[in-house]
Amino acid sequence: MGLKDDLERYRDVGEERRQDLAEFIQYGDLGQSRGDSVRIPIKIVDLPEFEYDQRDQGGVGQGEGAEEGDPVGQPQPQPGDGDDGEDGEPGEEGGEHEYYEMDPEEFAEELDEQLGLDLEPKGKKVIEEKEGDFTDITRTGPSSTLDFERLFKKGLKRKLAMDFDEDYVREALKVDGWGPATVYEWTREQNMPVSKAWIDDAYEELPSDEKAVWDSIEEMEANVEKVETSQRIRREGVDQIPFRREDERYRYPEIVEEREKNVVVVNIRDVSGSMRQKKRELVERTFTPLDWYLTGKYDNAEFVYIAHDADAWEVERDEFFGIRSGGGTRISSAYELAAEILEEEYPWSEWNRYVFAAGDSENSSNDTEEKVVPLMEQIPANLHAYVETQPSGNAINATHAEEVERSFRDADNVAVAYVSSPEDVVDAIYDILSTEDQ
Repeated sequence: MGLKDDLERYRDVGEERRQDLAEFIQYGDLGQSRGDSVRIPIKIVDLPEFEYDQRDQGGVGQGEGAEEGDPVGQPQPQPGDGDDGEDGEPGEEGGEHEYYEMDPEEFAEELDEQLGLDLEPKGKKVIEEKEGDFTDITRTGPSSTLDFERLFKKGLKRKLAMDFDEDYVREALKVDGWGPATVYEWTREQNMPVSKAWIDDAYEELPSDEKAVWDSIEEMEANVEKVETSQRIRREGVDQIPFRREDERYRYPEIVEEREKNVVVVNIRDVSGSMRQKKRELVERTFTPLDWYLTGKYDNAEFVYIAHDADAWEVERDEFFGIRSGGGTRISSAYELAAEILEEEYPWSEWNRYVFAAGDSENSSNDTEEKVVPLMEQIPANLHAYVETQPSGNAINATHAEEVERSFRDADNVAVAYVSSPEDVVDAIYDILSTEDQ
């Protein structure tokens, strides 16, 4: 195998790792990971090795017993090393190199890549205000912040609007029979910004023998070239710019608010008697990657775990996935408790909120329509989601997911997913996260 083949294998590593991630979410032992480190089993990728050219008998040797293709600098297997399959005992623990450890942030990036998502969380609570670029403008301020470029442009614009060719106007005053009044009317027709007072002063300064140089204005215009303001500025420069105080503007820095990206995730699970082991496992397999994902996306993530049968109570995470009750089911009890906890501890103005619930869709009569749906409408959240776990298909009275889906058909912050086997988990996670992404 050559270097080109090795490079091709390296290019496939990223795709293989994403496949490993999907398989891990569906079938892996989620308990091997912690809240701050996700441990993903990966396939072993053989690294390229140096091989000796058969035609090259020189160079660095490897000693007796070396064969073509053996890795350089490694001792050769000896009898009794376990290569014959008889001597030595097999290891009982997998090597560290068979796992890839990532923090939740990297897990979120990998999952985004796997599912084609790009969720950008928003910060709520302001933790710091700092000065940004000098982009804002005010009419007053210290001289050091005067926006001179802006002031100069204002003054130059005014000069261009007020300027005229003084020599050209003086030549018009030399037309035989023309006085200041006639010349003023002529300048108005020529759109020259000259005042009557200026023309009067210029006429008085004109020597008597120069007041009849031209027989007509047409003769003057034919013999005297008018110089435009832009040409004169390019040729002579600018002696004076008419600055005005009302043109002064001072720059000051924009105040940038740094917001901490806080998130609270409320995980709700049905623990009633109908939630048997396979259903509980599907809940864990769906909720755990969602917890890791949101931990990686936000600066500060907190989790609330609520279990319910006919009543609801808050539990620790370790209890959440294994607890089981023999009681009936009233899903609204969990949303009532969630609303109380969120209102008291996680105000909507400071926290991003996710409310995830899961169960087998069995609920007491009319509870979904009369209580759960109104409660979901009343709890502000980035996303509400319900995951139905029914390994053997829908039971006759398992209608909660369908009722929620029907009630929030047009809502952009409610997702419903159906999980009947581990193969459905990745699709369910995509359905949930893509709802907020949109």
